[in-house]
Order: sequence, then structure tokens, then C-alpha cells
Amino acid sequence: MVDIAKGGEHARASRGRPRSEAVEQAIIEGVVRLLEEGVPLTELSIERIARTAGVGKATIYRRWDGKEALFVDVLRVFEEPDPELPGTSMRDDLVCLLEGLRRRGLNMRSSALLHNVFAQMKALPKLWSAYHATVVEPRRRVTCEVLRRGVADGELRGDVDIEMANDLLVGPMLVRTVMRPDAPLEDELAARIVDTVLEGLRPPS
Repeated sequence: MVDIAKGGEHARASRGRPRSEAVEQAIIEGVVRLLEEGVPLTELSIERIARTAGVGKATIYRRWDGKEALFVDVLRVFEEPDPELPGTSMRDDLVCLLEGLRRRGLNMRSSALLHNVFAQMKALPKLWSAYHATVVEPRRRVTCEVLRRGVADGELRGDVDIEMANDLLVGPMLVRTVMRPDAPLEDELAARIVDTVLEGLRPPS
């Protein structure tokens, strides 16, 4: 079972509203239980979730404005916590960020449930959009900010396209974690990707 308490705490902090911890955990755990039983995301109704969690539908709607918002918080339960950047250099921060993606990939490979949930998300455009807005885009902004700081500090050429550089860094890790499940995710992969990309983006010595 995933760490429901930690995921619920993350979700509450992100929304900033007071919660009944026990009730919220019961609801999120109810969704996870149904997924573990093989119920597809598209068939998870608020009524069914409420019945499984032992709460009323109104209790769920007081906390989430719909299934998509609830499912995003459920997905947060599976997410590795965002890494604390060392701040020693652009290179070190980038390695830290990619290492977080590598660990997430290892988690997906070890969890058939998580893999299936992400595979089904494509059938729920609102969920996919909400997940990108609340999880993917904030992480992308952090990476771009690290790259901009690298430009300001002279660690990166001033003419570098920041958005493109982000894709060059994150793309190889996503290929390894999502598109090539047979590819190795060795310990030094994050550092190798960063060093390979930066080799072509650093100012001339």
C-alpha cells in the first residue's frame, strides 16, 4: 500500500484549506483500493468512491470539485517528493532534478498499479490536463529557472533556448522511464544525461 498519510498531507498543503485528516485519508485510500481491485479510472464514480470510503458524496464534494481534482491528489500519493536542490551549481541542481525523475521511473516499474493509472490517464483529458497543470508544469518551471540562473552565472551560453534546453535534459530520462521500460535506469544516469547535454551548451572556455 502506498503512503496515504504522506500523500494526503501533500495534497492538503497544496490547497491550503483545513481538512479532516482521517476522512481525507479514507477517501484517497478508497480510490486506491478500487484501483487495486482493477476498477478502471473511467468507471470510478463519486458515488462508488464514497461507498468504498464509507462517507457521503457531499463529504467528497466539500473537499474536491470533481473526480479530476480528487484523482490528481491520489496521483500525488504515488509521486516521489520534490527534491531539495543543493544550490551549489546549475549542474548539481539539474542532476538532482533528473534523479527525481529517475526514481519516479523506478517506482512506476515496480508498481503495476501506478503504470496502469498513468496509461489510463490519456482517456481522461481533464485529468491529464489537471495533472500537467499541478505537477508537470511546476517542475518544468523549476528546471527552466535553474537554467536561467545558469545563464546569469555564466555556466550556460547566453543564446541558449531555455525551453529547448529543458526538453534536451528531460527528454532522455522520459524515454528511459516511459517509452523504453526495458532500458536500464542506472544510478549515474541523471549525471550522464546532464553532463552530455551541458557539453554542448556551456560557454566556450
